[in-house]
Amino acid sequence: MRRFLHGSKRDAGDERLLWSRDIRFAHRMLEALPGCRSYELDAGIVVIGPATDLTDTRVAEIAASVRSPAYGLVSLDPSLPEGERHLLSLSAAVQQSGLAERIGMAQTSQMLQTKMLDYFFTLRNVHAIAYQPIVELGTGRLVEYECLFRPLMPGLQTSITSIVGAAVDTGRTIELDSFIVRIILAAVGALQRARAAADRPPLHVAINLTPASLLDDQFEAGSLAGMVRAAGLDPRQITLECTEQQAVSDIGPLVKQVKALRRLGFGFAVDDAGAGYASFSLIASLRPSVIKIDREIASGIARNDAKQALVEAFVSFGGRIGAKLLAEGIERRADLALLTALGVDLGQGYLIGKPASEPTEPRGMDTLRLDSARRAIGRRVREAAPRSGTRSLTADHSA
Repeated sequence: MRRFLHGSKRDAGDERLLWSRDIRFAHRMLEALPGCRSYELDAGIVVIGPATDLTDTRVAEIAASVRSPAYGLVSLDPSLPEGERHLLSLSAAVQQSGLAERIGMAQTSQMLQTKMLDYFFTLRNVHAIAYQPIVELGTGRLVEYECLFRPLMPGLQTSITSIVGAAVDTGRTIELDSFIVRIILAAVGALQRARAAADRPPLHVAINLTPASLLDDQFEAGSLAGMVRAAGLDPRQITLECTEQQAVSDIGPLVKQVKALRRLGFGFAVDDAGAGYASFSLIASLRPSVIKIDREIASGIARNDAKQALVEAFVSFGGRIGAKLLAEGIERRADLALLTALGVDLGQGYLIGKPASEPTEPRGMDTLRLDSARRAIGRRVREAAPRSGTRSLTADHSA
């Protein structure tokens, strides 16, 4: 490992790194691409070479000739010190291969995840935020924007899902959420000041947090409200979305925290309902202001009776506990029409508005030409389940 971390002293320009468990595959790579070099590790083999040689197409061709072994292929970041550059890229390649846990590399993988997070935290002024509109499905009125954090890590191809996963695995979710929330609040605060100067109404935004962070002292309701006000914002302008990537062993403290947050004016949403840990019993205990229906349920719902039945149950459930239903991942007009007909209050997705670096207006419902589809689907819903308890299609959807 030591020789790999220190590598050679040459300036190789733009390079890429490949990791695989298949030594024969690596040797075939070296035969086909003589400009590459390799390093054997205890848990696999690494091939490094010019980006012009280690292209996705060429590597895939060579892999196909040796029965397509699993591998990971990433770019090296020349701006980093050589050892850190290789270590971070190795971490990304191992994760990309999908073999980390299966081959018993959990400890090594955790070390690499730690290095990746360390790198992530050094890039405070590099990462981006995207804003995706959330609207009332009945009227098309803009309700708020979800703030989507976009990690930008030169040399590594990663996503916020991978970053959150690494933080969960290494016990650093609180550090991660604190980092992200402070960046988002600073950015939204600046947007609010600009809007106030232009005599425009303030934004309402949704911010994601993990359950562990909600239970930490620095996110205690009063402390979080102070953080929000210090950024020039009001808690009533913020909805906190609890992500589903962690199980909650003791629901009592979380329920108490959510109640305290709601008293201070924060909205509270349970994300990915119908998937992961967001069960009916958990949602009932938390009494959120918003229940977000998982995108996999919303996608294709117009052609899936089982999904429709599940959403009907959520609509009835939300009505009983005073929570609005929000469908995410809406990409098809038929799905949008069906969700509206079923009584889902709110929605977001590429059909309504894509995430953008600045808050942009959602598409108007009139431009989607949904009136006839709504009427047809509404009739079908009423005829199929006239006494199902589904919310009236003509119900008031105003906030």
